[in-house]
Amino acid sequence: MKFETQEDIDAPVGHVFEMLTDFETFERAAMRRGAEVRRTDGHTAPAVGVSWEARFFLRGRMRDVTLEITRCDPPDHLALALASSGLTGSIAFELIALSPSRTRLLVGLELQPHSLSARLLVQSLKLSKGAILRKYEDRIAGFVQTLSDRHDRRT
Repeated sequence: MKFETQEDIDAPVGHVFEMLTDFETFERAAMRRGAEVRRTDGHTAPAVGVSWEARFFLRGRMRDVTLEITRCDPPDHLALALASSGLTGSIAFELIALSPSRTRLLVGLELQPHSLSARLLVQSLKLSKGAILRKYEDRIAGFVQTLSDRHDRRT
């Protein structure tokens, strides 16, 4: 199952990539929402191999997820692999400089089930794909607005 969307940000591509790879900010935000997040690598800069273990409550169950950066090409691409019990996936961010001060962010999420329970989860998502796609697009739009606000505070 795939979800894709795009949003434009009034910020240079380099600044957007820098904010996108400010992992400590995202770790703190996830913890504020009740997730347990633990960095599992020794890297200090964004690079292939940076990884996390996360634990959070979703759809009535506690979920354990591992995330790892699989592609990091500043300032254009960032990709992460995710794995949970019976489910794998990928998240890809592509940045396109539209002008020196404007960037297009393309975000793709793909999920692949590998167990019966994961297939049931993905099937239930497919049944309400329209509503879930709208929520996904709204979340990405909110995320982009947050990045834009952070950029405005920096300048």
